[in-house]
Amino acid sequence: MNNRLVIMAPNWLGDAVMALPAIDDVRRGRPAATIAIAARPAIAPLFQLARGIDETIVLDRRAWRAAAADLGARAFDTALLLPNSVHAALITYRAGIAQRWGYRTQLRGPLLTRAIDPPSGLHQVEYYQQLVHALGFPHGDIQPRLAIGDAVRRAGARLLIEWGWDRRAPLAAIAPGAAYGGAKRWPPEYFADLASNFASDGVQTVMIGSAADVSTTIGVARAFPPSRNASTDRRSLGGDGQARVGGAESAALHLIDLVGKTDLPTLAGVLAHCRALVTNDSGAMHLAAAAGVPVTAVFGPTNDLATRPMGDAHAIVTNDVWCRPCMLRECPLDHRCLRGVSAAAVVAAARRTL
Repeated sequence: MNNRLVIMAPNWLGDAVMALPAIDDVRRGRPAATIAIAARPAIAPLFQLARGIDETIVLDRRAWRAAAADLGARAFDTALLLPNSVHAALITYRAGIAQRWGYRTQLRGPLLTRAIDPPSGLHQVEYYQQLVHALGFPHGDIQPRLAIGDAVRRAGARLLIEWGWDRRAPLAAIAPGAAYGGAKRWPPEYFADLASNFASDGVQTVMIGSAADVSTTIGVARAFPPSRNASTDRRSLGGDGQARVGGAESAALHLIDLVGKTDLPTLAGVLAHCRALVTNDSGAMHLAAAAGVPVTAVFGPTNDLATRPMGDAHAIVTNDVWCRPCMLRECPLDHRCLRGVSAAAVVAAARRTL
């Protein structure tokens, strides 16, 4: 029986969320074990909201020898490697952890004590669950779920109020950014059109994302139609995080810009107050879905069959041109896979989730 187990978490937010059902399966199969998660700093806060985890260890991927020493000092007897990298296998090998389990990928098999041949053609959630199932753990719920407690909800509400929410207007979130590359991003002017339509429905829009998405946020704010954009003040482009317009439409068309202003738990708390999220294929997409928020996701170069949010509450919008999914970071053509997805189509899909 393995009593102290460390799970090496995926390195990207979306992947980490999609790994939650596999982590739940490990807990179900080892109810008495001490289970820790080792994750990089940007991902570690997610696991404050996950179930069945006793400890979260923050590892610096750049200092792998220090990471190995840290894990080695904690006397784990088993390591489960969810990333496919040699790096994760090398850390646990150098840590002296006796049992090291993972997929046989990137020629790392000799570093593992139980190496499982990777499957193909699965959704990423199923890919992680297949690993733990092959290792003997029971197969459970396929839906990633986060525990959004009252304290997290209150933190989200406080931030929304601080940046202009009156607690009465219904909220919808948009996530214009995407970490993988520009090819994944639906054009900013389309997001602006979407927010304008939300405003006409009396719905206030909240922009979310990491600090790396700030330039995208500015692009959305600048993309409002000229008739509405004429009196947008300097503060809408990064001052207080709000985009305002003058005249009678001022109260309705009011963006709350929280890009770069949240950690992961607070972002989950913000999303918990939103009726819907419209997003690219991104980590925010999976975070919202796991928090129980209906998602409308616009997919371009990536494969929606492999990484779409799990569950029936969500809508996927695509333009099925011949070149998708190409999986490229930047489009070498005319970005038709996303430019061909109209704002009207996304508005219609999102309205069905509001």
